Amino acid sequence: MNIPGYNLRTGTSLDRALVVKFMAKTYHELYPDQDLSHLARTVEQYFSSKTPLWWVDSADEEQNNPIAGLWLGNAIDQVTGSRISHVFLLYVAPQHRYQGIGRFLMQQAESWAQQRGDKQIGLQVFVQNEPALNLYRKLGYTTQSLWMLKPLPPKET
Repeated sequence: MNIPGYNLRTGTSLDRALVVKFMAKTYHELYPDQDLSHLARTVEQYFSSKTPLWWVDSADEEQNNPIAGLWLGNAIDQVTGSRISHVFLLYVAPQHRYQGIGRFLMQQAESWAQQRGDKQIGLQVFVQNEPALNLYRKLGYTTQSLWMLKPLPPKET
């Protein structure tokens, strides 16, 4: 890895619980009071040998105690029908942010996607996550669509 003091390693299928833990950390920052137990089902459904995973360890800390992670998956561009790479998870622990780790991991994602022949890479980011939005914009990501939600009233009995 090109960032002094940090090491990049490839995750394995044994890292399922760690992926859930990192997803929970990500969502907990934005939604601290939300029950996140459902994230394990998401990982169960999408995590496989075809969805690569990378971890970043601090050279100063115990290995297998990562401070950052990147999990990629697959999606289909609904306009063209082409397979695209999709970022399921990018997380850097707060005390390690602004060191270039997120940028490096996104470059890792783009390199992997290019090597397998994908023409695009996509991701979803919450509008209130300004640091992530700023990173993605600096890396050349643009808004293609908006995910809109409408709360529904409870079902009447």
